[in-house]
Amino acid sequence: MGLLGLGTVGGGTWRVLRRNQQEIARRAGRGIRISHAAAREYDAALLPGIDEIEVTDDAFSVVDNPEVEIVVELIGGYEPARELVLKAIANGKHVVTANKALIALHGNEIFAAAQQEGVMVAFEAAVAGGIPIIKALREGLAGNRIEWLAGIINGTGNFILTEMRDKGRAFDDVLAEAQRLGYAEADPTFDVEGIDAAHKLTIMASIAFGIPLQFDKTYTEGISAITPEDVSYAGELGYRIKHLGFARCTEKGVELRVHPTFIPHRRLIANVDGVMNAVLVKGDAVGPTLYYGAGAGAEPTASAVVADIVDVVRTLTSDPENRVPHLAFQPDALSDLPVLPMEEVETAYYLRLCAADKPGVLADVTRILADKRISIEAILQKEAAAEALEVPIILLTHVVREGQMNEAIQQIEALDSICASVTRIRLEHLNAN
Repeated sequence: MGLLGLGTVGGGTWRVLRRNQQEIARRAGRGIRISHAAAREYDAALLPGIDEIEVTDDAFSVVDNPEVEIVVELIGGYEPARELVLKAIANGKHVVTANKALIALHGNEIFAAAQQEGVMVAFEAAVAGGIPIIKALREGLAGNRIEWLAGIINGTGNFILTEMRDKGRAFDDVLAEAQRLGYAEADPTFDVEGIDAAHKLTIMASIAFGIPLQFDKTYTEGISAITPEDVSYAGELGYRIKHLGFARCTEKGVELRVHPTFIPHRRLIANVDGVMNAVLVKGDAVGPTLYYGAGAGAEPTASAVVADIVDVVRTLTSDPENRVPHLAFQPDALSDLPVLPMEEVETAYYLRLCAADKPGVLADVTRILADKRISIEAILQKEAAAEALEVPIILLTHVVREGQMNEAIQQIEALDSICASVTRIRLEHLNAN
């Protein structure tokens, strides 16, 4: 086996394979040995025994080495990862990767190439770290029609929202701490703006619903606009705010969306805190199932990488036509069900308005909502502070089409009595029925 990358996940994979080699061999039916590795730099002190193998800074030499049967890509990013994986496939080698960006954007091309060459591409570690959610969706729930799934699939965002809720801190303050602790990168855009979660949601939805990977059609909204006030109001109303990846299969098409979401506090997934991940899946036969665990980290992610390696080794001698399909459904049976534009999505909403403290304002707002056939579930109107001229109004609505809500918000913001843009956070009850 050739290992590309000896960073956090690559190092964890090296250590887990060496520490558990006897147990792994008992499960795989044969020994598994890393014979070659590629890395531009690495800390040999953290990789016991690394001096026993050939380590190079040329990843392509590992991919082209005829002794290597399996290539494990743990470099990350789009390039040269894509070129390396396609070259490995062309060379007839099986591939294991933890690269969610690569799979979300280029998975269709990669899987087609693997199908043609009769090799496997395994990617369990690409979604939710050590949680075996890919295997659960693809194999454990194969008897179900998956209706929807919802995931807290980015630990950085979940840590920030947890700290904001528990300590009343502002977003920027918690983000700075997350960077100090190593939970967030120096450029946190992928995490806090939902791009990382969208990569993962794209992959899970394809497996759940049997559709091609379509990252470019996934609606993505970050958490940087969430305020301590929104978090506090959520608690008063019996909800918690989570940065949720949500996918649902409807008769019209598939919803693919990542955004801050109100979730009832009694739901198990609403109580997933800190850097932990969880995915809730609703199947028609099994009902709701929850998968919880570490979504990142050296050895949790290595756990999934090694599990994929074991799967590949088990199937080295099997008929390529009878292996588990990459996206769960047979390649010629993928659905052309469209991904719905966000305007067609139906969900409930939390609205926070900053209104002039005078009679008739609430009546104007409720009239607009009624005209747009939007019914209200709850209203929370706070008293104005001493000598304040403005007052916050909080509304929860029933389920409505996003396009209708967009029109209503536009009209509400046009009222002279509304002092700022309306804050809108979507709300999902995540009911089992």
